[in-house]
Amino acid sequence: MDNIQNILFAALWFALMGGLLGLALAIASKVFAVKVDERIPAISEKLPGANCGGCGYAGCSALAEAIVKGEAKTSACVVGGDAVASEIAAIMGMKAEKTVRMRAQVMCSGSAEFAKRKYNYEGAPDCIAATRLGGGNKLCPNGCIGLGTCVSICPFDAIRIENGVSAVDYEKCQGCGKCVEACPKHIIKLIPYDSTHWVGCMSVDKGAVARSYCDVGCISCRICEKNCQHDAIHVNNFVAVIDYDKCVMCGVCVEKCPRKIIWSDKSQRTIGITLAQESLKSNP
Repeated sequence: MDNIQNILFAALWFALMGGLLGLALAIASKVFAVKVDERIPAISEKLPGANCGGCGYAGCSALAEAIVKGEAKTSACVVGGDAVASEIAAIMGMKAEKTVRMRAQVMCSGSAEFAKRKYNYEGAPDCIAATRLGGGNKLCPNGCIGLGTCVSICPFDAIRIENGVSAVDYEKCQGCGKCVEACPKHIIKLIPYDSTHWVGCMSVDKGAVARSYCDVGCISCRICEKNCQHDAIHVNNFVAVIDYDKCVMCGVCVEKCPRKIIWSDKSQRTIGITLAQESLKSNP
């Protein structure tokens, strides 16, 4: 009988202690609760939830907090675009900011047919690993290695390898910039989504040297620069670069380029092999 009483007493005691501790925790949670600005979850719901990092923050929740704190713009989400920016601005009681959709562009035309190689690479299928072996297997130090590090890191399945060079699917690309950061050669750039022109070479060597690397590399002849009436393309450090704030997409540079490495077809998904072959025939 005494044993049963002891067991019941112990059970009641623990039940009482548990209740008191639960009450104490409930009171503590109220007293020490950190008040969350209701705009943070509201903004988080409007963000796409991709957590791609294109905004410069660890994820969508982190961006929402930064916007509320005034550390980030209401238009900071590159994936959401104008629609999301407008909704976030409304939550913040601010005027909507205009966003410019960007897309990734691989600035290299050195496909398997044209880029010369210095050795056959048989290592890990990773551009960074290949770069550690003499800068990769292509002679051009600024050529696409084509092993797909950008492909593996893209959260939108917007990049693939074609003929040894990365190619972007523009409709899928959200301009997050992950591929730009991942590329060990730094030849992937973000350009305005609606741009139809880009220079398919990032070689920074003189023309004669570029020719020895690749059959379609930029030879820094400046013909594009001399013929552009809008001062929108210049040869800097032996490579042509387009100023998209000035470019009106007239196509003169595309027409004049003797190497045919300034592209103009926005729907183009390949490296432009046909144009390059024509260039080689006319400029051997």
